[in-house]
Amino acid sequence: MQSTQVPDQTLSQMTPEAVAQLAKRLEQDAYSTPFEGLQDWHLLRAIAFQRSELVEPYMHLLDLESFDEA
Repeated sequence: MQSTQVPDQTLSQMTPEAVAQLAKRLEQDAYSTPFEGLQDWHLLRAIAFQRSELVEPYMHLLDLESFDEA
């Protein structure tokens, strides 16, 4: 299986508008293959880790939960 790597340069060049377009595609979920949606999801997740301020309105798309391992 091949891992998805997003260059840091790509993440640093993301604009709020580009993230909004990405989120819109994910919300519409009209991909021709499941892998296209997964690729967008991985991109949004990478942005969330590097530039969380851009992803705050779209966190519901990532389904990230904090776990209490106590």
